[in-house]
Parts: sequence; C-alpha cells; structure tokens
Amino acid sequence: MESDRIKWDERYSGKEHFFSFSPSRLLAKSLEQILALVPGRRALDLACGEGRNAIFLAQHGFRACGVDISPKGLERGVRRAAEVGVTVEFVEADLDLWRPSENYDLILNFNFLMRELIPSLIAALAPGGVLLMETILDAPGMPGEHRKDFLLQPGELGRIFGGYPGKVLLLEEDVDAPEMPVARVMFQKEG
Repeated sequence: MESDRIKWDERYSGKEHFFSFSPSRLLAKSLEQILALVPGRRALDLACGEGRNAIFLAQHGFRACGVDISPKGLERGVRRAAEVGVTVEFVEADLDLWRPSENYDLILNFNFLMRELIPSLIAALAPGGVLLMETILDAPGMPGEHRKDFLLQPGELGRIFGGYPGKVLLLEEDVDAPEMPVARVMFQKEG
C-alpha cells in the first residue's frame, strides 16, 4: 500500500536509524536455542526495516533474506550489511501482496502483524523450522494510538499457533515491557 511505503520511508529518512543496529533482544537471547533447533541456515526476516535482524543472522552463518515495503529502509540495510561484511538479500515488497515462495529454516516476524500472512509463513517453514514472533499486544495503559486490527489480543498467539502441527516452545505476554506491551512466540514446525 503506497501510504505505508510513504510512512516508512519518512521514518527511515532521518539522520539516525529508526531502530538501533543491535538485533532484537528476543532474537539475541534465543539465538543459541534457535541454532540447536533449526535444520538449516536459511532465514527470512519480515518487515525487516533497516535489516538489523537479518544482518545479525547473516553474521551468525544464516543465508538471510529481509523483506520490507520501504526502499529507504532497505537502502540502509544494504549499506549496513556491506559495512559489516555480510551478504543479505533484501527484497522490496508490499506484504499485503507478497508471500514467501521458498522454504526457510527460520522466519522472523517482529513489530508487524498481518494475521492472514501467518498460514503462508507456516507453510514456508521447512520441517523442523522455527518461527519467532514478537509484536505489540493490546493492553490497558498502552501509550499512543493504535488500530486494534494491528494489535495482538491477549491469548491470541497461543490460539493461532496451537492450531498448527508443531510445538510452541515459547509463549509470553509482557504487559509491562519497557517501551510497549508485547506478545512473543517461538514455534517449531513438526519435523
């Protein structure tokens, strides 16, 4: 959607990076477990923005692909990957229309919620592959204004992933997270 592309290009056009260069805390904390679980090293980072998580995965031996709607964010990702000496495939795409066409051993979905995309992500996971997701949870006292359809509801991740063949290895709802209430899941597809 063009309005989304414009919004995110504006956010990624500032002098500072929108997110830090550091990977998501959840990803960094879970990396050892992920490495022990996944059958291979092909990774997909949805709504990757400036590529911080895809770059982190590439630094740890993954063949990483990052997908985002913002060419400005992706340009920053390409530059940062070159600076740190890794290769990441960056794809500009509108996730309203794009669906994965390959299999992945690891799929990341951070700070982005499109419920209708989840079945295609599960289908794109290789047997034994892992999906790691963390996004905003609708909770009392949440700062700012947000559209309800872009927020996870309490208990929603458990209901969604409980319906797929595989194991839910992590399921948390953190209503007291420092910046924003979030829900997290680590799901491993049946092998």
